[in-house]
This record gives sequence, C-alpha cells and structure tokens, in this order.
Amino acid sequence: MKSLPFFCRGKVIRGFGRGSKQLGIPTANFPDSVVEHLPADISTGIYFGWASVGGSDVHKMVMSIGWNPYYKNTKKSMETHIIHTFKEDFYRETLSVAIVGYIRPERGFDSLGSLITAIRTDIEEAKEQLDLPEYSELREDNFFTAESSQIMNGH
Repeated sequence: MKSLPFFCRGKVIRGFGRGSKQLGIPTANFPDSVVEHLPADISTGIYFGWASVGGSDVHKMVMSIGWNPYYKNTKKSMETHIIHTFKEDFYRETLSVAIVGYIRPERGFDSLGSLITAIRTDIEEAKEQLDLPEYSELREDNFFTAESSQIMNGH
C-alpha cells in the first residue's frame, strides 16, 4: 500500500461497546471524519503501528479498519487497540496514530472465541513487526511531538 505509513489524528469517540466488555480487548475509536479520509488504497483489514493518547507516550497498536463482519456492522470503523494498560478511559482525548503495516484482510468468524483468538494472534504479530528497525524508528516520528490539537491526516 503506497499510503503507508499513514498518520492520522482525531478525538476518541464511544464505539460499539464490545472491545472491553465482550472481547476483553479495549479499543479507541475514531470519528467518521477520520474514517472518511482514509486513502483509497488502505483496504479493510488489520494493521499495526504506533499510537499516542493526548500527546503522551507512544505505544504499539493494532487496528481494525472495516465493517467487522462478525458483528455485521453497517458503518465502516477504525478501532485501535493500544498495547498498553491505561488506568481509565480516555474518551474525547486526542488519539494520534501512525499506521505502518498490514497484517491481514478483514474476515468473518464462526464464533466469538475464534474472533478473540484471531485478535490475540494479530496483537502478537504487531508486537513482533514493530520491533523490526524499519517500523520501530517510526515510534520517534515528529508527528507524535507535533501540536496534538491540530487534527491531521496524511503520510
């Protein structure tokens, strides 16, 4: 995908309420205004990269972009799982992400258990990939130190 790495920023909104409750894997969701500005060559699927909340530390992340076939969503979403434990929710905080690589296409699952297993596998893949030099250096990109109140998308 020619658009990677792709950098985007937006306020965290309430999602479908499934990440923490049903899956045990909390996600931060971008508003439609961010989702609608994804480049055409970023297809639905699972991605990995870096994320920062409110201009704080940068952490590894895995992101689902798409329709979530298991749940039969009618609206495309960008759901970011930051590989870090936060003490509290951060709705309305600014989320900055660098999407740097692709893991797999979006797909349906026959059970909640198989979906959770796939997500955990995706998280492990993201951790490994982000340790590679070509991806780890993006953690230090000046995007994460730029004025975080400025909403921007691009690469």
